Amino acid sequence: MGRFSLSQDLGIDLGTANTLVFVNGKGVVLREPSVVAKNVTTGDVEAVGSSARNMIGRTPGNITVIRPMKDGVIADYDTTAVMMKYFIKKAMQKRSAFARKPNVMICVPSGITMVEERAVIDATKQAGAKDAFPIAEPFAAAIGAGLPVWEPTGSMIVDIGGGTTEVAVISLGGIVTSQSVRTAGDNLDDAITQYIRKTYNLMIGERSAESIKLDIGDAGEVKDDKELDIRGRDMLTGLPKTVTITAKEIAGSLQDTVKEIVDAVKNTLEKTPPELAADIIDRGIVLTGGGSLLQNIDQVISDETKMPVFVADDALDSVAIGTGKSLEYIQHFRESGNVSNRPTVE
Repeated sequence: MGRFSLSQDLGIDLGTANTLVFVNGKGVVLREPSVVAKNVTTGDVEAVGSSARNMIGRTPGNITVIRPMKDGVIADYDTTAVMMKYFIKKAMQKRSAFARKPNVMICVPSGITMVEERAVIDATKQAGAKDAFPIAEPFAAAIGAGLPVWEPTGSMIVDIGGGTTEVAVISLGGIVTSQSVRTAGDNLDDAITQYIRKTYNLMIGERSAESIKLDIGDAGEVKDDKELDIRGRDMLTGLPKTVTITAKEIAGSLQDTVKEIVDAVKNTLEKTPPELAADIIDRGIVLTGGGSLLQNIDQVISDETKMPVFVADDALDSVAIGTGKSLEYIQHFRESGNVSNRPTVE
């Protein structure tokens, strides 16, 4: 297959929670939260990325913090374009003043609609790209995880991101069967928030919920029942309050969300052709994305599917790395478009 590669071309993993930028020849050069702080009075953008995320829950009335991506797709078009322009500019700080605009390979959920895909392409061009090529997120994750996607053998990837969980079986450079469910890391955070509100009448922010998930979250049966002090606002008195929670409690609150992710894996396996299913039994299932770092989620999926399950070495960066590496095959995407088979999003 003919290859096409110029050092200034970019691969972008435009995620619900984080955006990563891969520069050809340099690797992942930028990793920032997909967050924008805007002044509602003037409409000006006050901060983007990490500095905007630090403002969550701490802004005065005239500043609002926006996450312009929801469930893996653009929820606020103009803000997304501004955010991407900032990230592209930051990633290419040292380029020559005479350098041309970059071609950008950008990942999209496998269950995206044509309208949603067009919005991503237009926003990328508006942000400064010469041309934009969409690549299905699980396909990019599989490339980044080092799976043999171009060979006639079945590879199964499960990418648990912030807004969507992408499950796909890949062979011969295309997605054979896939499922995209809008249940992922953000839903795990929401489950923790709801549990603490119902059980302790305590309101906590999304950053606190994410910290709890990372510290003591567990997808399976808890063996070491750790305790954690958390702070929030008492819903009865309105005053600040501290409570102590346990790992078993948090694991229990996550069960329903974890089950939805496991069901998506099982549903995809049910639709997999027998020959490819045999390959997956031999090779196992590979997990990527931030959600794959939830403790014991690989063991839970393995127990439910009776197959070996592995977490990719660069689980957080797999999609960005794969998106960047796919720049070598840009002609394939120029001719084929998105390698998704556009299943229905559930």
